Amino acid sequence: MSTTGGWRRPRRVPEARVQEPRTPIDPAKLGRSSVRRRARGMTHGEAVRALADAELDAHLDRRHEEPANDGGRGAAELAEWRRIGRLLAVTGGPYDPDDDAVVQEELAAEAAAAAAREVEQREAARVFDRADQLQALRDRGLLEETDPREGDEAARAELTRRAGSYTQQDVDTWFAVALATHRGHYADPAAREAATALLPAPVLAQAALLSALTRLAPDAGAAELGFTARLTAAAPEAVAHLAAFLTRATHPAENRE
Repeated sequence: MSTTGGWRRPRRVPEARVQEPRTPIDPAKLGRSSVRRRARGMTHGEAVRALADAELDAHLDRRHEEPANDGGRGAAELAEWRRIGRLLAVTGGPYDPDDDAVVQEELAAEAAAAAAREVEQREAARVFDRADQLQALRDRGLLEETDPREGDEAARAELTRRAGSYTQQDVDTWFAVALATHRGHYADPAAREAATALLPAPVLAQAALLSALTRLAPDAGAAELGFTARLTAAAPEAVAHLAAFLTRATHPAENRE
């Protein structure tokens, strides 16, 4: 098994990625759905009688502990019978869930939530796969030759999670260099601005120091500036102050009020 900078790559368990979280059962929702199925085709009078029967059953069930602890299903059923009764008092019936505005609004909200969950799951899978790709490039020593893409900040967070939240200096330096040199996705000023909220302060400090030093010595190569990673690891706040000082010293006109 390969190691990078003292960090051991954890074993990957693919099943953990593809397993979707189970949707918890909502007893109240089940109760409302049951009432709507039973109420389909009822007139106002039939709904009133159904409510009376449900209220009697609820009264009798209070004698037993189990039915009383139904997770709120019984109360939801009674509330739904009452709501449908009020609706049919206006329309007369027959009741049709397809024409019930409350039901349709709930269905639309559920569909929107399901679509949002699907988007989140697809994004999580994309981040997971991108983290795999960056890890493979890193293991082969090719990470420095790779340009960052949109969303790679999330892949960095995934790599950090896999490493047990330990800082991976080589990955962070890759981000810092890309930010400082405007590589790949970071050629876009908006992407660099967004990165300030997506990357940790040490990465941003190293990127700022690299930018300042590159302005001082345009011919400096990556190897020559490798000390910035060690400085950042040792004293990130001091590096941020140094970068700000060098920027102010080399661009005095830009700092005048």
